[in-house]
Amino acid sequence: MTALRDRLSRVPRPFDPERGARAVPPWAAGPVRDLLLGAAGGSPFLADLLTREGDWLGPALDDPEAALAAALSEVPEGPPEALGPALRRAKRRVALLAGLMDLGGAWELEAVTGALTRLADLAVDRAIRALVAEGIARGRLPGLGPGDAGTAGGMVALAMGKMGAGELNYSSDIDLVCLFDETRVSREDYPGLRAGFVKVTRAMTAMLQDRSDGYVFRVDLRLRPDAAVTPVCMAMAGAEAYYESLGRTWERAAYIKARPCGGDVAAGGRFLDTLRPFVWRKHLDFAAIQDAHDMRLRIRDHKGLGGPFSLEGHNLKLGRGGIREIEFFTQTRQLIAGGRDPSLRVRGTVEGLGRLAAAGWVPQDVTDRLAAHYRRLREVEHRVQMVADQQTHDLPATPEGWDRLAALMGEEEVALRRDLTARLEEVHELTEGFFAPGQPPRPPEDGFGAEVTARWPTYPALRSPRAVEIFNRLRPEILRRLREAAQPEEALASFDQFLAGLPAGVQLFSLFEANPDLLRLLVEIAATSPALARYLSRNAGVLDAVIAGSFFEPWPGRGGLMASLDRPLAEAGDYEAKLIAVRRWMKDWWFRIGVHHLQGLTGPDEAGAHHADLAEAVLARVLPLVAGEFARRHGSGPGWGAVVLGMGSLGVGRLSASSDLDLIVIYDSGTAEASDGPRPLAARPYFARLTQALVTALSAPMAEGRLYEVDMRLRPSGRQGPVATSWASFQGYQREEAWTWEHLALTRARVVAGAGEGAERLAAEVEAFRRELIAGRRGDPRVAPDVAEMRARLAQGKAGEGIWDPKSGPGRLRDIELFAQGLALRAGSPERSTPDQLAAGQAAGLIGEAEARHLERAAALFWTVQAATRLLTEGALDPARLGEGGRRFLLRETGEPSLPALEARLAAEARDAAGTIEAGLEATA
Repeated sequence: MTALRDRLSRVPRPFDPERGARAVPPWAAGPVRDLLLGAAGGSPFLADLLTREGDWLGPALDDPEAALAAALSEVPEGPPEALGPALRRAKRRVALLAGLMDLGGAWELEAVTGALTRLADLAVDRAIRALVAEGIARGRLPGLGPGDAGTAGGMVALAMGKMGAGELNYSSDIDLVCLFDETRVSREDYPGLRAGFVKVTRAMTAMLQDRSDGYVFRVDLRLRPDAAVTPVCMAMAGAEAYYESLGRTWERAAYIKARPCGGDVAAGGRFLDTLRPFVWRKHLDFAAIQDAHDMRLRIRDHKGLGGPFSLEGHNLKLGRGGIREIEFFTQTRQLIAGGRDPSLRVRGTVEGLGRLAAAGWVPQDVTDRLAAHYRRLREVEHRVQMVADQQTHDLPATPEGWDRLAALMGEEEVALRRDLTARLEEVHELTEGFFAPGQPPRPPEDGFGAEVTARWPTYPALRSPRAVEIFNRLRPEILRRLREAAQPEEALASFDQFLAGLPAGVQLFSLFEANPDLLRLLVEIAATSPALARYLSRNAGVLDAVIAGSFFEPWPGRGGLMASLDRPLAEAGDYEAKLIAVRRWMKDWWFRIGVHHLQGLTGPDEAGAHHADLAEAVLARVLPLVAGEFARRHGSGPGWGAVVLGMGSLGVGRLSASSDLDLIVIYDSGTAEASDGPRPLAARPYFARLTQALVTALSAPMAEGRLYEVDMRLRPSGRQGPVATSWASFQGYQREEAWTWEHLALTRARVVAGAGEGAERLAAEVEAFRRELIAGRRGDPRVAPDVAEMRARLAQGKAGEGIWDPKSGPGRLRDIELFAQGLALRAGSPERSTPDQLAAGQAAGLIGEAEARHLERAAALFWTVQAATRLLTEGALDPARLGEGGRRFLLRETGEPSLPALEARLAAEARDAAGTIEAGLEATA
């Protein structure tokens, strides 16, 4: 307990000493008397409160926090006739205490506004509960009984604006949205109940605004949906339908601060949960900037605040550099990114600024300065309102008014004016550039792209006036950057494809306008990778990731990816929402890998490893998700487990940008014959259907696209075999029935995911069995002939697509990998990667060191071309159609000076590798 006298850090000067002296109670002495003299001498309102509550104030100042709590706790819970006077008494005491603590510097801004907000919450809640209880008792709320009074019959008041954020002004209106839960009564009772709640809302407003002995709060109900035509208390279903279909950006911003403050708070919380998708968009929402800017201009025009700046009569809230500018800046940034970053979903302005800085959306020094200006302007605003308890935000317009304000501030008028001018100007400087779009440069009249750009107005992305307006500001810069590309016409054609594929443009164009570096990146992609540009036109939301703060940070690895995926999974609701969240998350990271590779931040091997990490993270989270959903319907069995065996490139840990996933599912059902769920299944159909559900989860096209194509032809017996194989059957098949090519495939196999109690044990057993099986083939004379036969069959089935096909054909990537697998099997080595398998073959004396090094070098070249090809095009590589950017990328990756030189090298490496492989196989024939 610390008394006010021990916390004073400032005192106001008495503007009217005689008025002040008349109001100061006789018990006041020392610094406390100076404070009361300055407060009453500068504020007729505070002087009146001192006169009426002076006896209460003396003991209250010995422990202000306890006095505040007592003033609130003394308000009864009803009935209405007793509640009104009690609330007005509480208002006098809280207003007096908060004003003095503010003037004396004993409470910071948040404590002052918090005290006023606590009173407002109490007043609204007590009034609603008392009036609803009275309405139930008198039969005015059909369908409700005495037991409903405890939850206010499902009626709730949502605190909006400053009340919602706990930031009420000293003399503030309270903005409320009143709703009721219509599901609590029958359809027949609904009309009467709605009429009853409308009466409760009007009675509550009247009680709080009654001026017979000083009002409690002025109430503003105009923030409800379509306030001109809707009742003052609405059904929640109607409000939700309005926001889903007609809600505007300013209403989204309003709901950032919304919270239930009175009545059925639990029902209010559920309602706000339903509005989360409306308020927090899933993609970065830069279109909100223009909406906020337009609203600022409308407010200025409506209030007549658009003229030249003058401190006289300046509106601290809505004028140039005012409080609303900081609030709009903060809320708009929250709307932009809060859908992707839940840490930004906070109500307070200063807290919101801090979160934006922590997340990297606003520089720390900018948020620090804006927060300091916000606190200072709010303090001055409070002094302006304290004078006569008026809801005003205007600075004085007369010399007398400035003298009074400076006295209440305890400062000199000249210094106060200088300080306010500097702060208002800096707020304007820091925020105006964010909102107001600049004038675009005039494009040169050289006719560049005239034929192509003439088509643009017909594209879907430019069908709305809003999209055209934003794009016209961007167009000169887009054309300038395209004109400066290595091959301008090619870059323009690729950008044209991108623009033509966009279903809508406002959000994306706003994103580019707010982040000019994204235009540079888009032009680079358009000039290099038409396939990636086409992908962007269908999935423009992935650009969100580029500006989300961590796009260029070091690769997090498989564990970091899984941890990153856990958050959107936890936030998603049902099973389908989680699958959508995985797709959105995966596309962000897929795009990141591609951009890093394209810009030379990673090489082909790193990009391949990153794609594999991404696929493993997806599998590691999707398999348990699918298994959990499946078990909810069908149960499971004790100790049951399943693992996914990654085959081919996934097993090696190196995928391209468009790789399928080669998978085998192995399960162990132990001794249980059937699952234990509500709809039990025998083990074999259980895991077969579980596997089918996994494949569907991975490959089904949804609104966000698909995750991966899945290939399960490497399972035992191929297409004829069951999609999931029991552990016992897998071992028996591999030992007794499998062909050599299936053992070759096992040399690259790796457990990449598991689900169920027995998954970890099963994974270890599968790997141990794989090693045992491969070791058992060491020195087997059948392996080399079988490899030669399989090689011939592959050559006959797919001879390749010419010199630029890095994968298929003699001496190319698949051929080298097959030979390396054969070496590993003949050596009994568990190694998976091609370089390690070649090294194992060399160690076993199956191939010479020079030959092994040559094959490793050739495989590296072909993989480099393969990785680049899959990034540049969706089909076969055609240098003639690659474009200058693609050609430069391919040559940079391979280190060759020209495409003819690269073509010659590919042919030579393939020819020599084929010769080495043939010689190695013939030597063992």
